[in-house]
Amino acid sequence: MDFEFDDKQKLMQRTLDDLLKRVCPQEYSMECDEKGEAPMEAYKEMAKDGWIGVSTPEEFGGMGGNEIDMSIVLETAGHHYLDLGTMIFRNICYGCDAILASGTAEQKKKFVTSTVKGETYFAFSLTEPDAGSDAASIITRADREQDVFKITGTKNYTSGMPIATDVLVAVRTDKNAKKHEGITNFIIPADREGIEWKKLRLMGHRAMGTCEVHYNGVEASEKEILGDLDDGWNGLMKYITTERLCLSAARTGAAANALKMAIKHAQERHQFGRPIGKFQAVSHMITEMHTLVDTARLQVYRFAWLASKGHAGRLEAATLKLYAAEAYKRVADLGVQVLGGYGYSAEFPMERHYRDARLATIGAGSSEIQRNIIAKELGL
Repeated sequence: MDFEFDDKQKLMQRTLDDLLKRVCPQEYSMECDEKGEAPMEAYKEMAKDGWIGVSTPEEFGGMGGNEIDMSIVLETAGHHYLDLGTMIFRNICYGCDAILASGTAEQKKKFVTSTVKGETYFAFSLTEPDAGSDAASIITRADREQDVFKITGTKNYTSGMPIATDVLVAVRTDKNAKKHEGITNFIIPADREGIEWKKLRLMGHRAMGTCEVHYNGVEASEKEILGDLDDGWNGLMKYITTERLCLSAARTGAAANALKMAIKHAQERHQFGRPIGKFQAVSHMITEMHTLVDTARLQVYRFAWLASKGHAGRLEAATLKLYAAEAYKRVADLGVQVLGGYGYSAEFPMERHYRDARLATIGAGSSEIQRNIIAKELGL
């Protein structure tokens, strides 16, 4: 197993890092967070250079890369600004990979190329007030009336809605089926009549945010089904596996950024006549941060390598998501401690890491759910 990036991947990483230093400096990310606005300018610059299509086949305007290439892009973006990384992930995962995996030729032609170009933006609508960790318990329904479906229900935590052009929404189309059956995924325009949403105030991830969405008899056609009718759960499991890699890569990049800031502060901040990094209490916190980041990165690229070979499964996905999420949360907490009052101040980005990292062990499958999955896969 080769742990080294090839020359093309090294160049890709350096090129993207140089671009993001220019279009996504620290001042820009802090402004987006403060205003609660998505980093659209930085995202469009990335789309213009083709980065959104890193893992999309060339026939759709992509670079034709694999999961390792995708992880490099997301880790690098997350290092500069996590909300930029999550914005990229959402469109790679749902605007490209999900449609390439389950979509019709017409859907691929309509959505994938435009997503790669940065013209189409996706939101993902799954979680409901009474269906969070137990995602298959969704009750938002799509009732068929001749050749039209009417979607009715409420979704919580639909991220990306404020900028979305389209929404991937999971609904129940057969109320008499077993819990994991009778679910169908639709892709519908975000501004379709009957859709109402409001942005929720959050502790972190304020730029992208998340929304409560009400579907009030929203019409959808059979052509807007992604995958097969009543078989949406199997599709969701594929998309969520990709989601766990994308989020873990972006969060590992963010954790590496927090580590970098802590090291710099420990080298430059003097107390009692010497840099605080010379004190064992501080140096040990930083070495723990380094170990967590390094191990999370190994987990990311191990999973990416397995996925590129078609060998990544539920056990590996849950292990990755659990470790990378817990690592980022711990790294951010230690980073605040190293910076002290500066870490607690909103004038410095470590405070944002602390807020953003808290979602990692809750959203997209909590750490407790990942442990349940791991235990089940181990036969416990």
